[in-house]
Amino acid sequence: MVAQSTDERRVRGSTRPRHTHAETWHPKLAARRFLPALVGTLGLSLVTSAATAEGDPLAGKRVFAKCAICHTAEPGKNKIGPSLFNLIGRPAGSAPGYSYSPAMHDLNKIWDSAVLDEYLASPKAMVPGTKMTFPGIVNKQERDDVIAFLSTLR
Repeated sequence: MVAQSTDERRVRGSTRPRHTHAETWHPKLAARRFLPALVGTLGLSLVTSAATAEGDPLAGKRVFAKCAICHTAEPGKNKIGPSLFNLIGRPAGSAPGYSYSPAMHDLNKIWDSAVLDEYLASPKAMVPGTKMTFPGIVNKQERDDVIAFLSTLR
């Protein structure tokens, strides 16, 4: 094929010359076209990762079966351990009608997701002298899930 001049490449019936993609590509045009899509994709990935970090209350209800051996999710009903109803925001060692160990009674913390995460990972490490014999929940996602479930108990 013989190289054609710009005049020879004109589209039939048009005065506009034909261009190849390489001749018309410009960084500013590319940024205008692809930047919104890139920002949208990054935003979606951030929202997705934040949702998984919070935990799933339905999965947490299944994990709570490990806790339900000693605890209830009902208000005012204690078993071997205290009721975990309305636990989030409550001072440690303060459930009415339950006799806590001195270590738990003197903990001086408010149960929030960070404190619960640390405690559920290893109760005896956080509160030496606690009556709780449960070894803890090693899996971080399971801890997040059960904390999300406990957050629904209001």
